[in-house]
Amino acid sequence: MHADIHLALHTDRAAELRHEAWEFRLPRTRLRTRIGWTMVEVGLRLARSGPTTPYARPFRTA
Repeated sequence: MHADIHLALHTDRAAELRHEAWEFRLPRTRLRTRIGWTMVEVGLRLARSGPTTPYARPFRTA
């Protein structure tokens, strides 16, 4: 296959794939929000669970 034809086919296919990916894309703000609140929930569960060993010190806040 000639190099120019190969480059043109590659460019067209890359544009098609970008277009398909753009249509399938999830909104970033919703995903970031869900991940953020999940991290907060996990942090609160870890903080509430208490020390795992009798020698562990409790958390101190300033």
